[in-house]
Amino acid sequence: MAMTIHVDIVSAEAEIYSGLAELVVAPAEMGEVGIAARHAPFLTRLKPGEVRVKVNDHEIHPFFISGGMLEVQPHVVTILADTAIRAKDIDEAAALEAKRRAEEMLSDKSGKIDYALAQAQLAEAVMQLRTLEKYRKGRA
Repeated sequence: MAMTIHVDIVSAEAEIYSGLAELVVAPAEMGEVGIAARHAPFLTRLKPGEVRVKVNDHEIHPFFISGGMLEVQPHVVTILADTAIRAKDIDEAAALEAKRRAEEMLSDKSGKIDYALAQAQLAEAVMQLRTLEKYRKGRA
């Protein structure tokens, strides 16, 4: 059996996941990172995207996070997410509606909207939909 590391994924609302894993892959600010047991300690910000927790060769748990922080210690990985959702629990209709609203806001040329906010909302909705699509295809 491969070496494992303890993983905690926590959002503002609740603890989403806690358990052992062989590997954790997360969307760090400077690019995707993979963390295994005995990884060097570090702290980084996370951007919206998919977190994959590989428990073993047959079990991988995908999650969507809207951003947050990742702390790595030699035997513990902690993800403190603004929002975290198991891929299977993503509401596709709500994500599609959020994407539509953000695109509508971005097409408004009146200058009365917050473009940075609209872009962030669009990116989050698109990442939710991508995470759900990967989950459904079994490529999590």
